Amino acid sequence: MKLLFDLLKKFGVSGDEQDTTNFILEYIDKRQRFWNVQPKVFFGEEFHDCILLKFGTPRTALFAHMDTIGFMVRYENQLIPVGGPEFIKETELVGQDSLGKIHCKLIGDEDSPLHDFPRAIERGTRLAFSQNVRIDEEFIQAAYLDNRLGLYTALQVCETIQDGWVVFTTYEEHGGGSMPFLLKFIQETSPVRQALIADITWVTEGVLPHNGVVISIRDKFIPRKKFIDKVISLAEKSGIPFQLEVEAYGGSDGREVQFSPYAIDWVFVGAAEENVHTPDEKVSLKDLQSMIEMHKYLMDSL
Repeated sequence: MKLLFDLLKKFGVSGDEQDTTNFILEYIDKRQRFWNVQPKVFFGEEFHDCILLKFGTPRTALFAHMDTIGFMVRYENQLIPVGGPEFIKETELVGQDSLGKIHCKLIGDEDSPLHDFPRAIERGTRLAFSQNVRIDEEFIQAAYLDNRLGLYTALQVCETIQDGWVVFTTYEEHGGGSMPFLLKFIQETSPVRQALIADITWVTEGVLPHNGVVISIRDKFIPRKKFIDKVISLAEKSGIPFQLEVEAYGGSDGREVQFSPYAIDWVFVGAAEENVHTPDEKVSLKDLQSMIEMHKYLMDSL
């Protein structure tokens, strides 16, 4: 799991994904010759910090977002949330501005978060939770499993995929914004009618650890039932453990697929975590394995 540990160490608060992007590009460059199919790789300023991999003749696109939640420095020692981080007093934050590295604590309160760094931090500097990865026989626990596990899954899919797009997106945690130009490029280059979202959802009273990857029937947004039924039927045939989710809230890159001008069906497929948007996100290793296996199976079968 060295790849996952390396991903978890990369900085990538929304709008500042470049370190994560560069790491993934380096990994692709080193690893792709061992994959079943060598993809065509699209990246650069035309795509901001996003990466698109085209394998064979795509029928389906898999999307995984690279950004994380965090905080942005305002004035004096004020902070503004990026995405939806949980406010936990004394949480350690890290970052860097032109004067050097930053290691401080979250103070104040939920309505007025502050940092305790002894000097002024440059305005606009992004701060992330300090990383502390813990793993045992049953669980992995760390900051930013959402969505480093999605990135890890997508890169595992790259090992075996024959046909499809694998796309690494930006901005998802703070309102989205990269999906429209990515979808336009995909539909003009090698169009698809189906999309999988590799992301992380929540443990709830109906979704429990060790019960398999979650296939979401709905979150705040509702995919087309005909497509969801097809995915569930395939999942049942696969023999891979899975559970179904029905929620009223939450969202993912699937939202922007549904709001796009393209007739693309989509479904969210991801492991469930406890302690969402904290430094202590916790996911079952069995569910992570099911997530990887299900995405590989669906990319091949859809």
